[in-house]
Amino acid sequence: MIMSRSEMSPDEDPPATGNLVDRLLSGLPAEAFVTDPDVTASYANDMASFCAAGTPAVVVLPRTVEQVQHVMRIATELRVPVVPQGARTGLSGAANASDGCIVLSLTKMDRILEINPVDRVAVVEPGVINATLSRAVGEHGLYYPPDPSSWEMCTIGGNIGTASGGLCCVKYGVTAEYVLGLDVVLADGRLMSTGRRTAKGVAGYDLTRLFVGSEGSLGIVVRATLALRPQPPQQLVLAAEFASTAAACDAVCRIMAGGHVPSLLELMDRTTVKAVNAMAHMGLPETTEALLLAAFDTLDPAADLAAVGVLCEAAGATQVVPADDAAESELLLQARRLSLTALEAVKGTTMIDDVCVPRSRLGDMLEGVERIAEKYALTIGVCAHAGDGNTHPTVCFDAADPEESRRARESFDEIMALGLELGGTITGEHGVGVLKKEWLAREIGPVGVEMQRAIKTTFDPLGILNPGKLF
Repeated sequence: MIMSRSEMSPDEDPPATGNLVDRLLSGLPAEAFVTDPDVTASYANDMASFCAAGTPAVVVLPRTVEQVQHVMRIATELRVPVVPQGARTGLSGAANASDGCIVLSLTKMDRILEINPVDRVAVVEPGVINATLSRAVGEHGLYYPPDPSSWEMCTIGGNIGTASGGLCCVKYGVTAEYVLGLDVVLADGRLMSTGRRTAKGVAGYDLTRLFVGSEGSLGIVVRATLALRPQPPQQLVLAAEFASTAAACDAVCRIMAGGHVPSLLELMDRTTVKAVNAMAHMGLPETTEALLLAAFDTLDPAADLAAVGVLCEAAGATQVVPADDAAESELLLQARRLSLTALEAVKGTTMIDDVCVPRSRLGDMLEGVERIAEKYALTIGVCAHAGDGNTHPTVCFDAADPEESRRARESFDEIMALGLELGGTITGEHGVGVLKKEWLAREIGPVGVEMQRAIKTTFDPLGILNPGKLF
């Protein structure tokens, strides 16, 4: 049985904070600690709405593997829960603190240890910022493809914990495709290495993949060996306007069925376009019902864009505009990256869903979201990684209005139910965390939950690693 702190019997309660800090200080420098409650409160949660968060006993910011091991040994000895954190840009509550826990913030472990152009690997600590790594490997003519919208802030460790995606997944895949090996500190403080740095390797169970997406519930990632690719040519972007989301989704199906391999295929609905314009004054076409962005990073991207433009017109595009150069392309991509921030400004609070459906059902998904928005009298904008069917319906609401908040939560659940009904999954890249753990059980079923709990028990028999998350 996996027990959270709240489930332990009284004689098993963790010791007072003072004793905990004293024990931790025996192997950590004083500057690695935060105990001021006004400061520790700022580490209590990530960016998700409607996710409960507790009060940490202490925040620890280690700089070495040995310091992480020390924290886990003390936590095991004293039966104190540990919540690993990166930049807390997550959207599922996976980094939320539990009462009396040690928040283990890995942001100070931010070194790029190696970039090897021959082996095409990078070895990094978990606190390295995604964009920092991308720029560093670019200086060697290499490319690290995963690029979540928060790439200027999010960490590699957080990306691994939630199996992050990004704008380029349609061609290059998600974080899991690039994690070759990991060094992981287990719940009892032991250090385990998984995977490899070779191009091929099938020795034993694939424990590396097991940790990717585990949301810090199985161990603490302290080092990662990541696969790199040669840097592709500069991509060019095309923007296509449509009079309906159905027509835009038809264009997506035509592009993928035609064998094209865009480096990016993104969709913004009317609500999202208007929100971006209102915030950033980017001059996007507000007359459109759906804006589709397609990009190619091939040797002749203009030719590929022209072919895709023809398909968009056949699907009913009212206007197709290819970018002339890299600067114009980047402007369009910036508009897409601003989508979630712009939607938050509509009402002040958002619930960002992350439902992924088969590409062939993308149109059904967007039409269903529109019906849900009307049913609950809410503003719901949709931006999507259309090329892989990963939609982000974003419910905009006033958190100070209890009635509107209730409708927001109900609409969020109905969107997830729609995704499952269409043969999809409740999360394509944000993870389960607190927000979706009830829905995880619905998706994988009782036998799936039983087996996942068994894996959790094997790695974390005391249930101290990120308790209350996933299931």
